[in-house]
Order: sequence, then structure tokens, then C-alpha cells
Amino acid sequence: MTGWTMGTDAWIWMGAWALVMVLVVWLLVREPRHRTRDDAGAILRDRFARGEISVEEYRRAAAALDAEPPVPVSGGPRRHAADHTHHGQEARHD
Repeated sequence: MTGWTMGTDAWIWMGAWALVMVLVVWLLVREPRHRTRDDAGAILRDRFARGEISVEEYRRAAAALDAEPPVPVSGGPRRHAADHTHHGQEARHD
């Protein structure tokens, strides 16, 4: 008679179910592995493939991408007031 104690097989089953639950929670909360940054050339090729732009627009944009260096995203601490306008707002020049 074993009484209220659990045998080894009960501990194994509890551990297996705990592992399954941890795996399910991990699969549900992990972040998807998407590309975080598309380069401009890939976006241009995708738009052309979907038929959103014509051959001429594609060639012009591809030439512009090859000719010009990338534009920095941030202008640093000294940004012009026009950079802070929102769509439909005019920049104030006091």
C-alpha cells in the first residue's frame, strides 16, 4: 500500500505535462521572426512584381537608388522646424 505518496511514473508524467505547457506558452508569446528592415531595392522589386509601378517607373527609381547615397533618418539635434510638421500643418517661422 503506497498511501498518499506519488510514484516515479507520476513525477515523470507531471514533468512531461509541465514541459508541454512551457512549450505551448513559449510558442504563443515569442515574437515572429520577420525581416525587420527591407531594403529599398527589395521593396521596389516587390512593387514592380505586383504591377503597382510601370517598367519606366521601375527603371527610373532603380537608377535613382543606384545614383544617390541613402538619406539619414535622423537629422540630429539641430532639425529644421519643417521637419516637425504633421500632415496638413504649416511650419511656423517666428
